[in-house]
Amino acid sequence: MPAFPKPTFEFEYVIHDEIAALREYRDNKEGRSIPEKRNDRVLVATWNIANLGVQERRDCDYQILAEIVSWFDIVALQEVHDNLMGLRGIQAHLPSRYKVIFSDKGGNNERMAFLFDSEKPVVLEKVGEVAVPPKDHKYIQLPGIDRTFSGFDRNPYLVSFKVGGFKFVLVNAHFYFGEDTDDDRERRSLEAYATARWSDLRRKSRHAYVDKILVLGDFNLPKVEPGDQVYTALRRRGLRRPEHSARIGSNIANDKDYDQIMFFPGQVKAYYTGNTGIFDFDGALFRTLWEGLVHKHGQKIASVRFRTYLRYYVSDHRPLWAEFRTQ
Repeated sequence: MPAFPKPTFEFEYVIHDEIAALREYRDNKEGRSIPEKRNDRVLVATWNIANLGVQERRDCDYQILAEIVSWFDIVALQEVHDNLMGLRGIQAHLPSRYKVIFSDKGGNNERMAFLFDSEKPVVLEKVGEVAVPPKDHKYIQLPGIDRTFSGFDRNPYLVSFKVGGFKFVLVNAHFYFGEDTDDDRERRSLEAYATARWSDLRRKSRHAYVDKILVLGDFNLPKVEPGDQVYTALRRRGLRRPEHSARIGSNIANDKDYDQIMFFPGQVKAYYTGNTGIFDFDGALFRTLWEGLVHKHGQKIASVRFRTYLRYYVSDHRPLWAEFRTQ
């Protein structure tokens, strides 16, 4: 997990002002609202927090991250480093009822984790990883891809939960990225299909512990559109992506659809409320920094510097969420 370059310029902010700005943006910006927590609803989110445990975030930065996490009942996190310092930094600013469960490290020294409000979601018995045994690698095939599947770089991490009468499995995935080459895109697509295939087989199995499966995380999905290899691979076994209320990308550059929540509509439709979205914290945070940079450097340079600050101290990915009924 190589860290992003640390900003070379100084900027100090007032944490209470920034949290107030986040809440104001969430509550009043059209298309960005997030439902309030309710006993008969569960808010599930996914968030890749860049190099968590590697980049030198400050206590105030962890307060911002914790504020956003606290809006949801369960948050799947990606890019949690083997060094848990960053995860503990967020936990320190959450109510004690927020618990964490995480995987061991995989590729890139990365863990997958779930932060959740333990007064609402109950962790059930099934906790583990998606793993495809070598004898089944031959089934992980896609048209137009000749390379063979050799396993995941980071096994997707799964945890079963119960909220009210809704029992479900969350599969937290961060698919391989590598480089922007045909070979690495094919490898990523095979990981996506392997996850979709596993989910499809498990939901149909007569031995399924829980048959309602939601796959979420950073899929390194360039675009949600026909012809995209990763998107096509995910959909091949029936996983579907709900439409988002905010027509923005999940990265702060606003040009990718990396992060997604997907499920099998036939089994989850009765629980899904239709509410889902992406929260662009970058539209609310550090306004005085943005204005100062624009005044000093001009908007194009300011945009680069602003994103440099955001991706180091907060993240280069935005949280994505979906709401479900509990009965």
